[in-house]
Amino acid sequence: MNGRRTMLTGAEDFDAFYTATAKRLVAAVYATTGDLAEAEDAVQEAYVRAWQRWDRLVREGDPLPWVRTVAIRLAISTWRRTRNRVRAHFRHGPPSDVPGLSADRVALLDALGELSAEQRRAVVLHHLLDLPVEEVARETGVSNGAVRTRLHRARKVLGERLADPLATAGHVRGASHG
Repeated sequence: MNGRRTMLTGAEDFDAFYTATAKRLVAAVYATTGDLAEAEDAVQEAYVRAWQRWDRLVREGDPLPWVRTVAIRLAISTWRRTRNRVRAHFRHGPPSDVPGLSADRVALLDALGELSAEQRRAVVLHHLLDLPVEEVARETGVSNGAVRTRLHRARKVLGERLADPLATAGHVRGASHG
């Protein structure tokens, strides 16, 4: 009976962990890949894998970095496999019954898509998940300086791509009429 109580507590702990972390993790993976369905699938699979190792992950400390790393790796792996299929889809246009995304969301996803995978991951972990540079470095296996460099370069690209659209439109409008 004592082993059963421990198992129930582990399941309850896992459920609480899942409830507290899943939504934010989906958002982070989505920001990394730009594909909500893939993000949801990758996160779900990462939690399945975490449950299979739950006791070990808890003994080693905070399981969230492990789950996040697995989810992002799964999503990126799937993204790489389907990249050509997606490019073909965009060349021919989306099906007519698919609702559009807001212009801001499209601009952000396009801008994130221009970053390298390493820069995108650093931006998501640091800015969307509010992890300190030191934790991003640990999780990605690089130095603090490398994380800062990736963030700096990513911010520069994002800043250029996400510049005020009205200012850009006004500049183009003035140039075409002038």
